[in-house]
Amino acid sequence: MKRYLFIMRRLPYSGTHLQETLDAILTAAAFDQHVALLFVDDAVWQLKNQQQPTGLGLKDTSAIFQALQIYDVNDVYIEQESLQAAGLTSTDLILPVVSLPRAEVSGLMRTYDLIIPD
Repeated sequence: MKRYLFIMRRLPYSGTHLQETLDAILTAAAFDQHVALLFVDDAVWQLKNQQQPTGLGLKDTSAIFQALQIYDVNDVYIEQESLQAAGLTSTDLILPVVSLPRAEVSGLMRTYDLIIPD
């Protein structure tokens, strides 16, 4: 079994890229691969609770994030400094996450076979 780490960097609702990345995550997980997510930079906003993108004419992706556990995607990491820069805390997020200092991100990446940036 391969270990996949998807690194999310982009803002939510900035095009179709997020939906395409979520499709790739779910596909890998459906084939019994170990899948984890790491949110850095502006991607921390993807996990912000109470988003209402329908006013923008976009699909709400929070339901897909919340369904990740069904696919055994349970390892969700967030870079601590990115979360702080956004002025968010773990209570502002729709998923339980492991907050990781920037200095430990490279160590996390070394534990995965494939790194897939968005």
